[in-house]
Amino acid sequence: MSGILNSSIGRKFAMALSALFLMFFLLQHFAINILSVFSANAFNEVSHFMGTFWAIQYILQPVLIFGVIFHFVMGFVLEIKNNKARQINYAKNNGAANSSWMSRNMIWSGLAILAFIVLHFIDFWIPEINTKYIVGDMSGLHNGEYRYFHELVEKFHSPLRVGAYIIAFVFLALHLLHGFNSAFQSVGANNKYTKGLKTFSKIFAIGIPLGFIFIALFHHLTGH
Repeated sequence: MSGILNSSIGRKFAMALSALFLMFFLLQHFAINILSVFSANAFNEVSHFMGTFWAIQYILQPVLIFGVIFHFVMGFVLEIKNNKARQINYAKNNGAANSSWMSRNMIWSGLAILAFIVLHFIDFWIPEINTKYIVGDMSGLHNGEYRYFHELVEKFHSPLRVGAYIIAFVFLALHLLHGFNSAFQSVGANNKYTKGLKTFSKIFAIGIPLGFIFIALFHHLTGH
């Protein structure tokens, strides 16, 4: 593994795999959260299953956390190395003419997303871990009813928090618009399906963040 990460191609390939893994998780996360708009009961049931099923808690959740940490650490490593390479290229060429704004600012959109993940952990993950493993309550209940929907809606009461979520998802869309195509290129998906993949990547990169923004605004404006 260390040998692969010591090469430029190996680092990009590993970065791409972690990105594709996180995109899959993002889609799954959205599929669960959108249930809160249509059915509180369905959202509660699925959230309770995800929060108590042993394979998700003790296998998939640690893998996800490792994937997030790995992706951001590798992103910083690649950014440092790319900056060194750019110094020579930019002295000869206009960097803005040879790359998109999104590709040149992935580190900043990544930092904005990282800040959002910290906020998201403070809002949901840390209280969940405290409730289940420190308090010792695995029931998922609050006053006799599942607490997941209640906690979700409560977080979106604050316009400042909703605004932070919206800004974060705008940065996520910008990050994905470049990152999705870059990930497919790094794993060698340049073939007859490239045009279709680019179309799908744009739909995903814009549609999923918009969906999360819709969920936040819906609960903020309706209060339920």
